Amino acid sequence: MPEIQVVLFLIETLRCRMAEARLEPERGDVAEKLVIVAVFVVMAIAVGAIIKTAVLGEAHDISRVITASQPTVP
Repeated sequence: MPEIQVVLFLIETLRCRMAEARLEPERGDVAEKLVIVAVFVVMAIAVGAIIKTAVLGEAHDISRVITASQPTVP
């Protein structure tokens, strides 16, 4: 029986908080902006990883070309 009372208390607390949030429309802006910033951070990390892979791939190709173009000494 005490578990049911705890659940009912939590539900009532949630209802009160939701009612307060509806009265203050700007209250959820911080969470929304946080999610947007997090998405942009993830996108920037992904773009950085792609650029790093492309640059390192080109660097390895250049070193292979330089090594292949050197004359061999008998």
